[in-house]
Amino acid sequence: MSASDEIWILGINMTKFGKHPDLDTVDLGAQAIMAALADAGVTMADIGVFAAGNLLGGGGIGQQLQKQVGQTGIPVYNVSNACATGATALRTAIMAVKAGECDMGLACGVEKLAGAGLLGAGGVPRSDAKVYNPSGRYGAVAGIDGRIGTNTMPGVFAQVGMEYGHKYGGATFELFARISEKNHSHSTLNPLATYTKAMSAEQIMNDVMIAYPNTRSMCSANCDGAAAAVVVSGEKLKTLSLEQQRRAVKVSASILTSDPWQEACQILPDVNTLTKNAAKQAYEQAGVGPEDLDLVELHDCFATAELVHYDNLGLCEEGGAVDFFESGAPWRDGRLPVNVSGGLESKGHPISATGIANIWEVCQHLRNECGDRQIEGAKVGLAHVIGLGSACGIHILEKSGV
Repeated sequence: MSASDEIWILGINMTKFGKHPDLDTVDLGAQAIMAALADAGVTMADIGVFAAGNLLGGGGIGQQLQKQVGQTGIPVYNVSNACATGATALRTAIMAVKAGECDMGLACGVEKLAGAGLLGAGGVPRSDAKVYNPSGRYGAVAGIDGRIGTNTMPGVFAQVGMEYGHKYGGATFELFARISEKNHSHSTLNPLATYTKAMSAEQIMNDVMIAYPNTRSMCSANCDGAAAAVVVSGEKLKTLSLEQQRRAVKVSASILTSDPWQEACQILPDVNTLTKNAAKQAYEQAGVGPEDLDLVELHDCFATAELVHYDNLGLCEEGGAVDFFESGAPWRDGRLPVNVSGGLESKGHPISATGIANIWEVCQHLRNECGDRQIEGAKVGLAHVIGLGSACGIHILEKSGV
């Protein structure tokens, strides 16, 4: 078959995010896959490639899921790419279809993360013994976490937000709490979110401090969950029913970036440059700009992260993230709604599932199937994830014209 210039999401779904003590990783992933296949109106027999993302399961999740949902001999790619794992799995399936290797592909991201504790902490006690031990990754005498900077996610992104505030001003503790207040408010309309309870800025500010200025309710929720998507070539889509064509969502851009070489601090990760590069490439590939977006699901692993990504994704002018938020634009009824799902702070963050779950949210709005939280008239949306290491995935999605 010839390669198709157009790629469409034919079916997509996600499990409820939260605690699932009665389900293991394979159970959750299979649940999302079967729901996505049903949403697409196809079966595993129609799928020509499968990409599965998982970080904590020990490898081989794709083949394990095949045993549950159907072994058909197709190529399986097991994907691991930090918080961008789900988006990378989807991009893997997209590339195979776009190359003409098959006309339909499947991607899944799944994680069991409830009770995992502080990500990045590693659970290894630090020794304060006064012994010279040059075993650090960069030749350090000892592990530097807690002494110089930090490797824990709340600390890293706390520094990122504070750095932005020092550079441009206006990024106060209260402002970050109000960003979180927005997302918790949005979550009340999302039945699949881990938390669906509104919180006031005052409640958020008075919550347990994790890493200033991020309190507990400003942090993404560790939870269990899975999401899956079926992608199809434009040529194949034309042969399917009018209803399948109507509900299909066009993938106008699929971008994955990593850190470019630069003269930079090697202690504080740069979450900005690779996101800015990904956004620039995505807008060029899709032929749209930030002004054309009707909604955005961005990677708010912490309230501080959401603020800087307003800027990184070009949703505002450089340095204008505080003014963008203060204008009311990112609220559900604002000019450019951001994280209508409740974001990672409320919806939850089962790492490998997040990249596809963000896309699911955008797809539901473009299909006009979001119920009470529907963004009316939504035609173009952007989904963004970033994982330290680093990897950034951006997908721009467009409503079908059928």
